[in-house]
Amino acid sequence: MADAQHSPDDPGVERPDVGVELITEIHVRLERQFGLPDGSLRTDPTEELIRTILSQNTNDVNRDRAFDSMWARFGSWEAVAAAPAGDLAEAIRSGGLGKIKAPRIQNALRRVKERSGAYDLSFVCSLPLEEAQAWLQALPGVGPKTAACVLLFACGIPVMPVDTHIHRVAGRLGLIPKGTSANAAHSLLTGLVPVPMIYPLHINIIRHGRRTCRAGRPLCDGCVLADLCLYYRQRATTS
Repeated sequence: MADAQHSPDDPGVERPDVGVELITEIHVRLERQFGLPDGSLRTDPTEELIRTILSQNTNDVNRDRAFDSMWARFGSWEAVAAAPAGDLAEAIRSGGLGKIKAPRIQNALRRVKERSGAYDLSFVCSLPLEEAQAWLQALPGVGPKTAACVLLFACGIPVMPVDTHIHRVAGRLGLIPKGTSANAAHSLLTGLVPVPMIYPLHINIIRHGRRTCRAGRPLCDGCVLADLCLYYRQRATTS
């Protein structure tokens, strides 16, 4: 039987030394390179939810264009919720998948109003964590990442949202077992990373993934984490 083949992002071995010391070292090195992000700022929970839905399958620039276009056209959550779905889809077209995201946005807004009596999602910040996650993920089109973004950025609750960059970097570093899905990585990384590091490490790993640990042709030779990285070690032994 042939040996299993591993993808470029799969180091192919399990890491025995994942712990606070390793996470702290990664945090310190990335902070040295990118600075310490300010985790004291809070976004509006309803806006964070809608922006994160708009961000699905696109980048931040297109997300923001879609949000700005939507707000310029409708100007209130009431108007967004009441708009014909086709009009909303057209307004958010720059974010892609408008015909899918428009009903998700309107359904989410209606559920928020049913629960709170207004288009105000702030109640979710006072729920127990598991209840908050369950309520958010019961919304159509809302998964662990969208829920985690609302809880971290709007509520200040220390959960780790896992986007493509964090999933890739965590896999290459061996912080999550090989084959771990992005959805499963949320709970694993939230449990692994010390609470004070969750926000800054989330931001800085994304920066690192965009600039250095890219999906294609990562810049391993200039990487500040190279000596900690299982992916780099594998490349060095096979090149």
